[in-house]
Amino acid sequence: MRLDHFAAEGSTVRVWGDTDVVLISVPLPGVLRLRLAPEARAGTYTFPKLPPKPSFALRPDAAAPEAVQVREAGAELVIQGGGLTCLLNRETGAWMVLDGDPQTGRVLAQAALWSGEVPNARDALDAEVFDLQRTRLTLDAPHGSAYLGFGERVGPIDKRGMHLTFWNTDCFPHHTDTDPLYVSVPFTTVVDTAGLAHGVFVDEPWRMEADVARRRPDALTFASAGPELDVYVLAGPRPADVLRRYADLTGYAPLPPLWALGAAQSRWGYKTADELRAIVAGYRERDLPLDALYVDIDYMDAYKVWTVDRHRFPDMKALVGEMLEQGVHLVPIVDPGVKAEPGYDVYDEALAGDHLVRTARGDVLVGEVWPDPAVFPDFTRPEVVAWWGSRHKLFAELGISGQWNDMNEPACFSLKQPRVTEGKTLPYDARHGNRPHIEVHNAYANGMSEASRAGYTQFSPHLRPWILTRAGYAGIQRHATVWTGDNTATWSHLALSLPMIGGLGLSGIPYAAADVAGFAGDTTGELMARWYQVAVGYPFLRNHAASGTADQEPWRFGEPFLNAIRTALHLRMQLLPHLYTLAHEATRSALPVMRPLVLHHAADPDALREDTQYLLGEGLLVAPVLRAAHTRRLVYLPAGSEWAEVFNLAEFGPVHAGGTYTVADAPLTVLPLYLKAGHAVPYTDAAPHTTAAQWPRLSWLAFAGADGFVGQLYEDAGSGPADAPSRLTRIVGEREGQSLTIRRESRGDLQGFEQRETLHLIGLKSVQSVQGAASHNYADGLLRLSLPAAWTEIRIEEGESGE
Repeated sequence: MRLDHFAAEGSTVRVWGDTDVVLISVPLPGVLRLRLAPEARAGTYTFPKLPPKPSFALRPDAAAPEAVQVREAGAELVIQGGGLTCLLNRETGAWMVLDGDPQTGRVLAQAALWSGEVPNARDALDAEVFDLQRTRLTLDAPHGSAYLGFGERVGPIDKRGMHLTFWNTDCFPHHTDTDPLYVSVPFTTVVDTAGLAHGVFVDEPWRMEADVARRRPDALTFASAGPELDVYVLAGPRPADVLRRYADLTGYAPLPPLWALGAAQSRWGYKTADELRAIVAGYRERDLPLDALYVDIDYMDAYKVWTVDRHRFPDMKALVGEMLEQGVHLVPIVDPGVKAEPGYDVYDEALAGDHLVRTARGDVLVGEVWPDPAVFPDFTRPEVVAWWGSRHKLFAELGISGQWNDMNEPACFSLKQPRVTEGKTLPYDARHGNRPHIEVHNAYANGMSEASRAGYTQFSPHLRPWILTRAGYAGIQRHATVWTGDNTATWSHLALSLPMIGGLGLSGIPYAAADVAGFAGDTTGELMARWYQVAVGYPFLRNHAASGTADQEPWRFGEPFLNAIRTALHLRMQLLPHLYTLAHEATRSALPVMRPLVLHHAADPDALREDTQYLLGEGLLVAPVLRAAHTRRLVYLPAGSEWAEVFNLAEFGPVHAGGTYTVADAPLTVLPLYLKAGHAVPYTDAAPHTTAAQWPRLSWLAFAGADGFVGQLYEDAGSGPADAPSRLTRIVGEREGQSLTIRRESRGDLQGFEQRETLHLIGLKSVQSVQGAASHNYADGLLRLSLPAAWTEIRIEEGESGE
């Protein structure tokens, strides 16, 4: 490969040879883009220039790219901008990206090979024409480096040694070795043996595969069915820095409403309004918190989307209002398949507006999902997104503010015009405007979820919508969050949920979660109780089961399991101030609510590969029981700080050194929690359901380390537009000798309200005096302070141990 020519064109450097083109630019500080187009002469009419390339992933409001400088250094071109350097060998095509300058910069990514196949002239209507590995890129994979993310994946948190396929697939159910699944995000954070991180994002919705040092232990290889590979290299040096740069590039997740973080119940099989009423009554009678009921496909009239079965739900608007009075939100399912039935207004509009996916021969593509026959909106086109968004007027008028987008890989059980397909979906050669399905398949759900958010913004601008999606591509976090699909009621799937959710969080999707107690198969009382404990820190919590399985509402298995579930749900409600604050932080930092230990302890090899525990924020570690009949478990506490036992936020035990293992006693009602020195966590009293994100009774649990501690709390109305009044409060404890001064700082425009605060403080040897508290009590290493209204400063004088 020779690239003899180059030209600086504005903020882009174009380099080309007889057949190949590469465009190099810096879209953001710390992010370098290489648009690799091998065999471009045979694939474009504009060679050596490349046509503009739209992206489903990139945020539409991106800033102007950074300026770049280019110079020749022998056979190499040196391109610099945004703090990064790219060295491109014009004789071989090999390239290297460094963080900094060529002499001292750290190598982030280097590729010895990128290549493509010359397009052939076979019949374009033949699906077999698609070369699934048409374009290839091989990056160095240094020994010991870990590869995190890649979207929704099974397996450990480190994907090194795996072969991955990017092709969103309807899996019922998936298993512990299933690949691919529902969400394709070709973005990985690479962590080297020193704990330094960088990211690689290949923005290609085409069907693609990645071999992560499996066939060759020293290589990460991407192979795409498309003609190009659009590669972004993101600087670190921490995993958190990589996530932030990825969100700067593809967008940040919007803040969910508070109610969506409360407890939810769902089942494929709730068929009538009275059944829903009975479920709510069951929760309330047993002192079980409930904020949402998810309603599956049985609410529709003959599975026709945007309809309601008037026999089963004779007055849906009244039912929605009745539920809201009890603090419960109805969340209906929406599928993309539209029943092909003349006279049905959605179908008629779709035909008249030419909004549907077509076959390679130009006919409307007809298949089968729940409706049969079914046709499919083409969400890759803006006009179809706008049309689908307009259909949300129905839900807005009913008082609904959240929905659940399913089957949007898209799933298709069969085709009326048989063609070659991969899984239960549309054929490779189906047409989305001028694009084949194999090119846009992975991004199909992005447009559907974009339409949902736009619809609620149009018809319910005073509310904050909650959109859940099963499928998605990079950038999906701007429109919706993800659940992990059709899991099973097994202990292996309980354990699997942690690295799956953690991997989605490391793929830029901060609020992902799994169905509690398992969707397919029959759960047990013990499994369900332990799953609720695991889900105390899920970004959202939904119990969901398939039709035909045993009932799995929390009370179905009696005691002692009901009490254990109640305890876990109350703990969940207590933690909502912390969870909501973390959700708000995600909108600014892209850090997920539920975090793998590696996110904050990348240099700790034990933390790097620990995926049976997780962090809520940086300072609260959750170590749930994941195996049947176990009442103890081994817990790893990351190096660098001390950790205090705070089981159930109520049982305060010993302090442990970091970098060590300990055994936690965890009978059925106990969730092992550990608070990191230097951190404070806000929590509140349990309640039947959420109201506003303003807590009249607020507690802080703080662990004063060598330098003190920091904690924060975000408050607002719990719903409403992003610019609604809010307040961010920080409490900071600073040590100076034997004194600990605690200050409270608030900023924002949220009007004041009466709030009673209590501080529970760990880490003091003894207490000689306290100034500024309404009252205090010190016993067994725990100082309890009742704080006066609108307090600003507390001063504690500490004595020596035993005083």
